[in-house]
Amino acid sequence: MIDFAVPPALAALAARVRAFVADQIVPYECDPRLTQHGPTDALRAELVAKARAAGLLTLQAPKAMGGMGLSHIEQALVFEAAGWSTLGPIAMNCAAPDEGNMFLLSKIARPDQAERFLRPMVLGQQRSVFAMTEPDGAGSDPAQLRTEAVFDGSAYTINGRKWLITGAEGAKTWIIMARVADNPHGPSGPTLFLCDGATPGIVIERRMHSMDRNYVEGHAVVRFEGLRLPPDAVLGEVGEAFRYAQMRLAPARMTHCMRWLGAASRAQSIAIDHARRRTAFGKVLGEHQGVSFLLAENETDLKVARLLIWEVAWRMDRGEKARHESSIAKAEISERLFRVADRCVQVLGGIGTTDETVVAMIYRDMRGFRLYDGPTEVHKHAIGRQLLRAGSAFTATPAADEALAAAAE
Repeated sequence: MIDFAVPPALAALAARVRAFVADQIVPYECDPRLTQHGPTDALRAELVAKARAAGLLTLQAPKAMGGMGLSHIEQALVFEAAGWSTLGPIAMNCAAPDEGNMFLLSKIARPDQAERFLRPMVLGQQRSVFAMTEPDGAGSDPAQLRTEAVFDGSAYTINGRKWLITGAEGAKTWIIMARVADNPHGPSGPTLFLCDGATPGIVIERRMHSMDRNYVEGHAVVRFEGLRLPPDAVLGEVGEAFRYAQMRLAPARMTHCMRWLGAASRAQSIAIDHARRRTAFGKVLGEHQGVSFLLAENETDLKVARLLIWEVAWRMDRGEKARHESSIAKAEISERLFRVADRCVQVLGGIGTTDETVVAMIYRDMRGFRLYDGPTEVHKHAIGRQLLRAGSAFTATPAADEALAAAAE
């Protein structure tokens, strides 16, 4: 049975996070180091220092590494509170892609890999990337992975090109997806590799100009040019990249939803305040039915989003993989929260299109939410396949199932 009662200690923690973000992080939203390509590393370091001083850094990390080992439902409340500012998760070290990468590394990294690549991330000392998406290959369909790793018996040589690689500039922990070519020395197939960002053969061609600016150092086009990695650079097992991607599917989808729920709630709060103060045609905006309906629709969408998040979090805390449920939640929540941001711009009128409030930034940043971690259409396709599989004799090849599941990543 789902219990909607929030334990007092958890409510207090969420309130503490919300107060920290509102008081100490929100003022940085006008900092010039929040650039077109997102916060700079210097800004991130300053924000992280504040969270560390407040005892709020990387709360989701395992207790063995200094975190609180938050359950999924605990993360739901804490991450929503952190998301009150798009800089909040960055400060608290629970933003994408680092949060999802830390989760994955905590599950499959060897002890030596965890010590070298994961622990510094948990401490907020270095950032990470997950290099999968390609210009002419892997993206919504990871089965089209073209980056190739050739094993000669002593090392892997990786060649390929990636784009939309978030946070590539300055990141130290690199998780790279490449297809190990058939070879006489062992297994082949889609594989994850782990290495330092300064390794020769990793070439950052350029940073891309995108609508959003909430990810540290933005998104880049990256080329792997004769990148040589030893066998111990393999993360997990050769040929198992899609399975590992599935491992983080539901948690990564839902933490995105949690953080963006906080941002959408912030936009709604600003819109309500504006509707209470701004007048038109003899009364405040909120008394006009058209405006009050927009705010009411927003509140409904926020409530539905929160309930969907809590239900999936409850399932995951019970040990369920919740892939189907999280796919439903991600598709629905991303659409609902973007509508919330859009309505808030509408309520604010012309001022909503400017940087006079944070709503315009939330609107721009949130548009990508409908795409990353799987476009809404890919999720709907996966949901439909699951319905057919459960209700008929529908079958699919294991490879197709793996690729489709990873596609919603």
